[in-house]
Amino acid sequence: MSSNPVAETVASLMPRARAELTELVAFRSVADFEQFPRSESEAAAGWIADALRAEGFEDVALLDTPDGTQSVYGHLPGPEGAKTVLLYAHYDVQPPLDEAGWTTPPFELTERDGRWYGRGSADCKGGVIMHLLALRALKAAGGVPVNVKVIAEGSEEQGTGGLERYAEQHPELLTADSIVIGDSGNFRVGLPTVTSTLRGMTLVRVTVDTLEGNLHSGQFGGAAPDALAALIRTLDSLRAEDGSTTVDGLAADDRWDGVRYDEEQFRADARVLDGVELIGSGTVADRVWARPAVTVLGIDCPPVVGATPSVQAGARALVSLRVPPGTDAVKATELLQAHLEAHTPWGARVLVEQVGQGQPFRADTTSPAYRAMADAMAVAYPGEEMQYAGQGGSIPLCNTLAALYPEAEILLIGLSEPEARIHAVDESVSPEELERLSVTEALFLRNYAAS
Repeated sequence: MSSNPVAETVASLMPRARAELTELVAFRSVADFEQFPRSESEAAAGWIADALRAEGFEDVALLDTPDGTQSVYGHLPGPEGAKTVLLYAHYDVQPPLDEAGWTTPPFELTERDGRWYGRGSADCKGGVIMHLLALRALKAAGGVPVNVKVIAEGSEEQGTGGLERYAEQHPELLTADSIVIGDSGNFRVGLPTVTSTLRGMTLVRVTVDTLEGNLHSGQFGGAAPDALAALIRTLDSLRAEDGSTTVDGLAADDRWDGVRYDEEQFRADARVLDGVELIGSGTVADRVWARPAVTVLGIDCPPVVGATPSVQAGARALVSLRVPPGTDAVKATELLQAHLEAHTPWGARVLVEQVGQGQPFRADTTSPAYRAMADAMAVAYPGEEMQYAGQGGSIPLCNTLAALYPEAEILLIGLSEPEARIHAVDESVSPEELERLSVTEALFLRNYAAS
């Protein structure tokens, strides 16, 4: 990284950043209070509020959102007449899954092979630290040239929409000229990337019933309609022979025109087993960023251990459909429901219930904020140009903010590059990426103030 005061300050702050991230990762802030204590999330929120106050933020508050969680808000006044930038991150995390499967404890930040391991280190407690580092570097270099608002969400991973509903009820709170969502990541380590699109999502529960009760498979099997078999056939109709998603009436042929995703690199990132083929058609980028993708998340049926020789009377599944930009999630939900109902065999009774939904997002990459970000990344990542990538996942808050503040420019950056393994065992963050992206954000704020 080329020498400049901002970069030098961030580099000097990295030991402090590690210590703070260690403290923040230690909170078991999973916003599922049936599994993890509410007090852990509240303590994490309190830590962030204290950190904002220490940096001179005003109006720091713990916002009680409608889903029963807390988001942390603060405002740092800038020069009179300056633009306002909202910086977003979330402090809630995914459950650690199998804690015994972690190489080191999930809630203890541990350095190994040049990376820092711990649940939330990249997604997205590291994003909180990134914002703090950027602001500290600017203050050391003469001051923060914009008004800054920070919002740290407490339930993003649960998808319960608490902050979205709160923002809709208090639209004046998060108004800004530009919004930096610190919850995505570079395409790969060392390649500066903004996420310009997000797929939306719809989630449905499918219940199939055929009999009044289970039957002995020897006495009735062969003629009695098996609900589990009917469900399997219904779900299989959602894929073509090559694995492409096929929902009647839903377009699945869009193409991605940003950064390319090499198939071998994708196989390595996704940890695909040797000899197992990738599914779908088109380029990898087409498949994961520009086209719909269905996933069966779970099936309720008898487990193998303890199963009896029975024809099943009922079965159900949870089905997720990722919706690409340009497709309305409401319409996609209707098509998915109609498809499942039409493809259920043997006259079986089928009930399709919507469980969740979020619209896709596409950013305006021609805006002044994107030019300011490109210039910042060119300095923080010498020799590299800013790339545009999509993200297969959903961040529903983006659409809420875009609807509330249609004039605001929204950018997505962050620490969740492929090696971070977010949501999985052994999540980690690259300290080099944390350093470079903190420099990027500081330079962006400076560039944007002057634009």
